[in-house]
Amino acid sequence: MNQTSFSQVSQLSRWLLMATLSALLAPAAAIAADRAALERDARSAYQKLIDKIPAAKVLSRDAVAILVFPTIIKAGLVVGAQYGDGVLFKAGKASGYYNTSGASYGLQAGAQQYGYAMFFMKEQALQTLNQAEGFEVGVGPSIVVVDEGMGKSMTSTTVQDDIYAFVFGQTGLMAGVGLQGNKITRLKN
Repeated sequence: MNQTSFSQVSQLSRWLLMATLSALLAPAAAIAADRAALERDARSAYQKLIDKIPAAKVLSRDAVAILVFPTIIKAGLVVGAQYGDGVLFKAGKASGYYNTSGASYGLQAGAQQYGYAMFFMKEQALQTLNQAEGFEVGVGPSIVVVDEGMGKSMTSTTVQDDIYAFVFGQTGLMAGVGLQGNKITRLKN
């Protein structure tokens, strides 16, 4: 092999190595960027929630962790589905990333977007979130969905349940929002 051919092969090898490394590292960089954006959106949604709803602020003081899904998309026509990603905050820091999804069947039509936050009040309830291959809402620890009336009368002395959930930012045309039947799964790194 002459000097020119060796140089071209060497240059091609370097280019292939760089292309391979870029292809391998790009998803990691994209995931990090997506997670940074998700964390920013979750923090913003959480802040708006505790600024607007006094009960959320009360619960945030004693919660062992708060799982915030800033955006859930729900759509259906007889068969429905919903999906969204969220962040678990523990002591104010992101400690995990999660997905929620669910399917439903019945008299339904439309599309909706909303968010929700789950306040884990007991360590045991938080441990249940990661024990199985996904946490099914409505199975296991008791979850109370807080409505506006309950939210106005809630104090730290009336909090007795494992998890309290707040649905917020509803937009779209779909009747009702229920958390029952959703499955929450921890996202892999």
